[in-house]
Amino acid sequence: MTVELVRDISQEVLKTILLVSGPALLVSLLVGLFVGLFQAVTQIQEFTLTFVPKIIAVFLCIFLLFPWLIRIMVSFTATIINNIPMYIK
Repeated sequence: MTVELVRDISQEVLKTILLVSGPALLVSLLVGLFVGLFQAVTQIQEFTLTFVPKIIAVFLCIFLLFPWLIRIMVSFTATIINNIPMYIK
Protein backbone atom coordinates (compact mmCIF):
# COMPACT_ATOMS: atom_id res chain seq x y z
CA MET A 1 0.00 0.00 0.00
CA THR A 2 1.54 3.24 -1.13
CA VAL A 3 1.15 6.75 0.13
CA GLU A 4 -0.73 7.74 -3.02
CA LEU A 5 -3.20 4.91 -2.54
CA VAL A 6 -3.89 5.94 1.07
CA ARG A 7 -4.32 9.53 -0.10
CA ASP A 8 -6.78 8.49 -2.80
CA ILE A 9 -8.80 6.33 -0.40
CA SER A 10 -8.86 9.11 2.19
CA GLN A 11 -10.00 11.58 -0.44
CA GLU A 12 -12.87 9.29 -1.48
CA VAL A 13 -13.85 8.73 2.17
CA LEU A 14 -14.01 12.46 2.88
CA LYS A 15 -15.96 13.12 -0.32
CA THR A 16 -18.46 10.41 0.59
CA ILE A 17 -18.83 11.72 4.14
CA LEU A 18 -19.54 15.23 2.86
CA LEU A 19 -22.05 13.98 0.28
CA VAL A 20 -23.93 11.85 2.80
CA SER A 21 -23.95 14.24 5.76
CA GLY A 22 -24.06 17.54 3.86
CA PRO A 23 -27.77 17.75 3.01
CA ALA A 24 -28.94 17.04 6.57
CA LEU A 25 -26.46 19.51 8.03
CA LEU A 26 -27.46 22.18 5.52
CA VAL A 27 -31.16 21.69 6.26
CA SER A 28 -30.47 21.86 10.00
CA LEU A 29 -28.48 25.05 9.52
CA LEU A 30 -31.17 26.74 7.44
CA VAL A 31 -34.01 25.73 9.77
CA GLY A 32 -31.98 26.89 12.78
CA LEU A 33 -31.33 30.21 11.07
CA PHE A 34 -35.01 30.78 10.31
CA VAL A 35 -36.12 29.72 13.79
CA GLY A 36 -33.48 31.99 15.36
CA LEU A 37 -34.64 34.86 13.20
CA PHE A 38 -38.25 34.15 14.17
CA GLN A 39 -37.29 34.08 17.86
CA ALA A 40 -35.38 37.35 17.54
CA VAL A 41 -38.28 39.08 15.81
CA THR A 42 -40.98 37.82 18.19
CA GLN A 43 -38.74 37.76 21.30
CA ILE A 44 -39.90 34.23 22.13
CA GLN A 45 -37.07 32.44 23.94
CA GLU A 46 -38.41 28.90 24.12
CA PHE A 47 -35.66 26.25 23.95
CA THR A 48 -37.87 23.51 22.51
CA LEU A 49 -38.79 25.81 19.64
CA THR A 50 -35.25 25.46 18.28
CA PHE A 51 -34.98 21.67 18.51
CA VAL A 52 -38.33 20.34 17.31
CA PRO A 53 -38.35 22.02 13.86
CA LYS A 54 -34.72 20.97 13.28
CA ILE A 55 -35.44 17.36 14.19
CA ILE A 56 -38.49 17.24 11.93
CA ALA A 57 -36.67 18.93 9.03
CA VAL A 58 -33.62 16.67 9.28
CA PHE A 59 -35.83 13.58 9.49
CA LEU A 60 -37.75 14.66 6.39
CA CYS A 61 -34.52 15.44 4.55
CA ILE A 62 -33.05 12.03 5.33
CA PHE A 63 -36.34 10.31 4.50
CA LEU A 64 -36.62 12.04 1.12
CA LEU A 65 -32.96 11.64 0.18
CA PHE A 66 -32.57 8.09 1.54
CA PRO A 67 -32.43 6.34 -1.88
CA TRP A 68 -29.76 8.75 -3.09
CA LEU A 69 -27.76 8.44 0.14
CA ILE A 70 -27.90 4.64 -0.01
CA ARG A 71 -26.76 4.69 -3.65
CA ILE A 72 -23.73 6.78 -2.72
CA MET A 73 -22.80 4.56 0.23
CA VAL A 74 -23.28 1.32 -1.73
CA SER A 75 -21.23 2.69 -4.62
CA PHE A 76 -18.40 3.66 -2.27
CA THR A 77 -18.47 0.29 -0.51
CA ALA A 78 -18.51 -1.62 -3.81
CA THR A 79 -15.55 0.41 -5.06
CA ILE A 80 -13.55 -0.33 -1.92
CA ILE A 81 -14.39 -4.05 -2.05
CA ASN A 82 -13.64 -4.34 -5.77
CA ASN A 83 -10.25 -2.66 -5.29
CA ILE A 84 -9.10 -4.93 -2.44
CA PRO A 85 -6.77 -6.94 -4.74
CA MET A 86 -5.09 -3.69 -5.80
CA TYR A 87 -4.64 -2.68 -2.15
CA ILE A 88 -2.94 -5.93 -1.23
CA LYS A 89 -0.20 -5.70 -3.91
